[in-house]
Amino acid sequence: MGPQFLFATGIENSNPTIQNGRHRVDELEKCNHYKLWQKDFDLVDELGIKFLRYGPPIHTTFLGPGKYDWSFADVTFQDLLRRNISPIVDLCHFGVPDWIGNFQNPDFPVLFAQYAKAFAQRFPWVQLYTPVNEMYICAVFSARYGWWNEQLTGDKSFVTALKYIVKANVLAMSAILEVRPDAIFIQSESSEYFHAENPAAIGPAETMNSERFLSLDLNYGRRVNSSMYEFLTDNGMTREEYHFFLKNKMKHHCIMGNDYYYTNEHRVAADGSTRASGEIFGYHVITTQYHDRYRLPVMHTETNIWQGPNGDEAVNWLWKEWANVLRVRNDGVPMVGFTWYSLTDQVDWDTALRENNGRLNPVGLYDLDRNIRPVGTAYKHLIADWRQVLPAQSVCLQVPIVMPQASNAAWAREQKANAKADSADTSTKPANSTTADAA
Repeated sequence: MGPQFLFATGIENSNPTIQNGRHRVDELEKCNHYKLWQKDFDLVDELGIKFLRYGPPIHTTFLGPGKYDWSFADVTFQDLLRRNISPIVDLCHFGVPDWIGNFQNPDFPVLFAQYAKAFAQRFPWVQLYTPVNEMYICAVFSARYGWWNEQLTGDKSFVTALKYIVKANVLAMSAILEVRPDAIFIQSESSEYFHAENPAAIGPAETMNSERFLSLDLNYGRRVNSSMYEFLTDNGMTREEYHFFLKNKMKHHCIMGNDYYYTNEHRVAADGSTRASGEIFGYHVITTQYHDRYRLPVMHTETNIWQGPNGDEAVNWLWKEWANVLRVRNDGVPMVGFTWYSLTDQVDWDTALRENNGRLNPVGLYDLDRNIRPVGTAYKHLIADWRQVLPAQSVCLQVPIVMPQASNAAWAREQKANAKADSADTSTKPANSTTADAA
């Protein structure tokens, strides 16, 4: 299959717990995907989309150490294979099984890596993964804001969650590569920016603008600046834990996924409190900051907005985000994909899932009756118009994708063998030591 741009959507499999663990917010259930999964895949086909952010619900699939219930994953992933839709497999989306507890559990990283490897062994044709979705947001909402899972507040609980979440992601990538040497990992991480609203707020804003990078700094083995190192170690990260991240060599298997919403930019007051600022810089400016830091290929992995009273708000947002993607790309950043998230409307995202109100959020390409929204029609046309244009930039910048039905082809087997040999060669070399301490 020739080079292609990764036009994608997603079916959200969030499942954090709230109310001190008494209630689990299962977005697949709220959006009726368990009953309508075949229809949902029909819609993906209808849009002309070949890449789908999707994963099994971890809380009903991962039953215990070495114990799995693959019944739902077997039927859904077999159907994706039949349709030749390539899933970007989302293995952990804001929640863990009850028996693991929450993200303060030091056993979580190793257990999750075992789960990731078991999935890869069961579905060896899967190449694309987002092991842990939005690591920074997951740690902030669970262990600093007190909204989900452990519902803790404070820096120590935040650092604890962050280090275990990122370690889980790193170990999972390594485990998957043992099974699928040419696996590609697309981090989906919120791209944030904090604006100082007066001179006294400059200090707090600078701290927040350093913290926003912590998950990816650790994930990619990049040295943090001195103030962030002190922050991490003051709040429980040991030197040995920090050096685990510096020594990992997963970056060259990764695409940096940047999520951007209207809520991703913030105003910071002198006392360090924040409030929403709305869009000020936008995706182009902020993603360029992230690319300058990590120098990886980039995918716009999430965006949406409410359809709104005029009916064209989401359509206008789609075209604006797409214009930003093209601008980033034309500036020389290797942009490899774009995602409207998600396929259908969502439920209770207006409270970030921390309240179980059952309130519909009209952000999907389709409504929950599976009727197409104007933004769905616009995205279908956008994909048809641009699909054959973008790959012409350079075949050297294309992602070496193996579509599901080609996974056993001779060239695909050769690619896997070459990737395995390259990985073995890389493992004998010292870790990259050129990542300087950044200000």
